[in-house]
Amino acid sequence: MTAYRDGAPRAVVTGLGIVSPIGLTIEEFWVNLTAGVSGIDFIRSFDASPHGVKIAGEVKGFEPDAYIPHKEARRMARFSQFAVAVARMAAEDACLEVTEENAESIAVVMNTGSGGVTTVASEEDILTARGPGRVSPFFVPLMSPNMASAQTSLQLGLHGPSVTSVAACAAGSMAMVEALRLIRSGDAEVVIAGGTEACIHPLAIAGFDNMRALSRRHGEPSAASRPFDRDREGFVLSEGAAAIVIESEEHARRRGAQVLCELAGGAITADAYHLTAPAPNGGGAILAMSRALDDAHLNRDELGYISAHGTGTALNDVAETRAIKAVFGERAYGIPVSANKSMIGHLCGAAGAVSAVVCVLAITRGVLPPTINLDTPDPECDLDYVPRVAREQRIQSAICNGFGFGGQNAVAAFRAV
Repeated sequence: MTAYRDGAPRAVVTGLGIVSPIGLTIEEFWVNLTAGVSGIDFIRSFDASPHGVKIAGEVKGFEPDAYIPHKEARRMARFSQFAVAVARMAAEDACLEVTEENAESIAVVMNTGSGGVTTVASEEDILTARGPGRVSPFFVPLMSPNMASAQTSLQLGLHGPSVTSVAACAAGSMAMVEALRLIRSGDAEVVIAGGTEACIHPLAIAGFDNMRALSRRHGEPSAASRPFDRDREGFVLSEGAAAIVIESEEHARRRGAQVLCELAGGAITADAYHLTAPAPNGGGAILAMSRALDDAHLNRDELGYISAHGTGTALNDVAETRAIKAVFGERAYGIPVSANKSMIGHLCGAAGAVSAVVCVLAITRGVLPPTINLDTPDPECDLDYVPRVAREQRIQSAICNGFGFGGQNAVAAFRAV
């Protein structure tokens, strides 16, 4: 089948790329994720001793010069460097060659939650200490959230649509939905879609901590992120990026690409409830999951796996569990659900893109990653969260959930081919 409905093309996945606290390649990431390896540790990028929170999920060993010419990399904020890196990885994985003939048909959707917030903070320090004349002339293009997509287009030579949605922690999942719509509409034959975030900075740590959103479990950093566990204290702030090459099935087949799976459907909704808290009954999440399944023509009885938003906060985990039960009824208890944030922390604007990668790998490799640190399940969180140990299990379909501050929700659905 090459058409979705009314002649619209089907969208398939042909390549993956990732930069994360547990791996700088897809293989390294997947080996560590399925082994239950944690990337959470004490902050090393700045002196966190004055802060109440001293742990994070930092990316270690990333060298932007491996993906970007040195001079140009210096004119990018870290979140943009991550974006270009994962886009290049995904394009290489897809064996996608950009030429003069196809550049106009390749789009970029690289979303973020905060963009260059660290650049804003550092340049503010320079302004205060040294005066306006010392602020970088590249300040605006460094900090602008659209620069993740713009720099990806620039570095790869892509002339198709360049899109950025700043959608908090739903941004990465939203990129999948936006990419799907670009393929279906015919505005692009290929989309490099993903999310990126690099906001581990004293200002961001202080802000999230003062909201009481972050875990302060310093005695054992690797155990600090505890989605669905009774003793969870909050999420762990992390950084990184992920990208997926999505193209029309006809285009992929025509160029002989290896098709990993289908991006079958997606949906975007809003809670319209609270600035930071999810709707307690999971209303917006219920609508997003239901619409994504319907859009993908996936029967509720067919779904094989859910890559949960699973932040490890008191409110989110319960709301997401309630939403899953509302959508699937009694069958919710038979659907494996796992939270990769238990190992890598919360990548905010990149989180949903990472979860999308997890869905693709779970479908293609027949392994479901675990939710580590789930030692004492919350009685209100009583689903199958694949506790502590990965599970070998063949699945035919999966969804990734992304829920953000302000009540923004995005869900993408994937299916085996």
